[in-house]
Amino acid sequence: ARWKLRRALAFARCSASAFQSAHPCMRLLPGLSLGGFLMSALLARSAALNAAAAARRLPASTCGRAAAALPRLLAAPAMGSRRCSGLRMADQSAVAEAPAPPAPVPLPTNANEQLLRIRHSTAHVMAMAVQRLYKDARVTIGPWIEKGFYYDFDRPEPFAEKDLRRIKKEMDKLIGLKLPFRREELSFDEAKARIEAADEPYKLEILDSIVAKDPDAPITIFHIGEPGKANWWDLCAGPHVEHTGQLPKDAIDLESIAGAYWRGDEARPMLQRIYGTAWESAEQLAEHRRIQAEAKRRDHRALGKQLRLFSIQQEAGGGLVFWHPRGARVRRLMEDFWREAHTAGGYELLYTPHMASLDLWKTSGHFDFYADGMFDQMEVEGAQYQIKPMNCPFHVLTYKDEKRSYRDLPLRWAELGTVYRYERSGTLNGLFRVRGFTQDDAHIFCLPEQLADEIQGVLDLTETILTKFGFTEYEVMLSTRPDKAVGSDEIWDKATSALREALGAKGWEYDVDEGGGAFYGPKIDIKIRDAIGRLWQCSTIQCDFNLPQRFGLEYVSPDGGREQPIMLHRAIFGSLERFFGVLIESTAGDFPFWLPPTQLRVLPRSGD
Repeated sequence: ARWKLRRALAFARCSASAFQSAHPCMRLLPGLSLGGFLMSALLARSAALNAAAAARRLPASTCGRAAAALPRLLAAPAMGSRRCSGLRMADQSAVAEAPAPPAPVPLPTNANEQLLRIRHSTAHVMAMAVQRLYKDARVTIGPWIEKGFYYDFDRPEPFAEKDLRRIKKEMDKLIGLKLPFRREELSFDEAKARIEAADEPYKLEILDSIVAKDPDAPITIFHIGEPGKANWWDLCAGPHVEHTGQLPKDAIDLESIAGAYWRGDEARPMLQRIYGTAWESAEQLAEHRRIQAEAKRRDHRALGKQLRLFSIQQEAGGGLVFWHPRGARVRRLMEDFWREAHTAGGYELLYTPHMASLDLWKTSGHFDFYADGMFDQMEVEGAQYQIKPMNCPFHVLTYKDEKRSYRDLPLRWAELGTVYRYERSGTLNGLFRVRGFTQDDAHIFCLPEQLADEIQGVLDLTETILTKFGFTEYEVMLSTRPDKAVGSDEIWDKATSALREALGAKGWEYDVDEGGGAFYGPKIDIKIRDAIGRLWQCSTIQCDFNLPQRFGLEYVSPDGGREQPIMLHRAIFGSLERFFGVLIESTAGDFPFWLPPTQLRVLPRSGD
């Protein structure tokens, strides 16, 4: 038994490349790492040896070495030029001499004002270059975005990929001229006259929208070029760099062309959008390209098809996810863990219908505030029914079904509830933007003095669940009361203080978005960082003073009176579909050991 154990441990030290090249019939399956294979093999070996120890009175400590040695084995380097179980080992010296990969370059965000100025100014330079090269192109809008900028153009002929190189070359010329950016403020009539003279109808519509929103708003344009000379201008509030020479041409790239409806309205003209990226240095651009290439390699849509996890069948309609057997296995494991974690955390599980009377959605306010995101109603026996876009009203009705006492609170109810929301076809994107998805919804009904502890419990559960899937880095945002809100100042202050207190007790750093909360309560948003540094919005903890008031929720207080409970909305995954997409991309399909749809497969090997 000792000899067999030594052989097993030696075999475990084989490198991944040696293992895979040893025999054409022996290979690792997609979604199963070498670590996962070795873990399974060694745990099986340990179980066999424990049985042998009982039968032959072999010391149990010998058997335990297999499991105890796992961390050391899985991190151990490949053996030298030897043979182990008939497999040729990799040359350890070659591994040792391999150069370490370069350290990643930190990439700034638009919180860096200089980078924001670079991106906004580069967008203007690109639009100027386009209109110098293509006289029939009309401009619309050109904002900065998270990784760069874009500009939308109306042009009879479509842009091609080769046009991007031509436009970039023209941009480099403009940058080399060090043309100044000049701000000019003018009246509405002056701006309108200039725009009409330039035959830019989209700009005229933008001008009208500015004045409609705020009649006293200043009308400003930014010029590129010297006064009195041929220059380019656009309606803009800024900010910009001082002159084009401050734009680092070797840190700018034009990346792609896409279609976009004017104002996002499918009934309006289809425009051509040119996306670009801009950074402060060539090194940052190179790092951005590396991340983009890695993101393409990890694209969950391609991996989902390759690993046979899910599909979206156009015959059934866009944005509707089909979970295939392998993906369904992973989903079942995710759901089982989610249920176990919630049960351990004091939650009870609910199951609610997929539709309800339209009157319910009117009472909740969803029909008034979120009608654009809801599918059309259906008629059932003369009554209007609505397929549900959210689970919240169903949990509220469940609360209202019984008389509640302060002794019953807090109530923690969770549901994996499938909801349906209308999304425009042009916005659908794999698992990230769909029309039917399952939310890991939970609602907590509690007393005001219980709020801080309940939020703390949600944060702890959030960390437990996210860590299980390998997400350990977060970006946290606390959003406070907006100008228009429901609820008293006192309850808002208590709720916001409870959120701050819970975050402080957790020891998490967070930023504050003053006035960024929903009209019905303050909230905490948690973004997770994936394996290549991207941030994804997942978890939300939202106080709600609106639904308890709309539905007249109450509990009997210690003095026999009637009080309104505080309601907490809470999601950790956000949705199973979107979280699964993030997980696929973060792991590149090499899931945590407990999740792969195929843990281990034994393949026959011939005597050859």
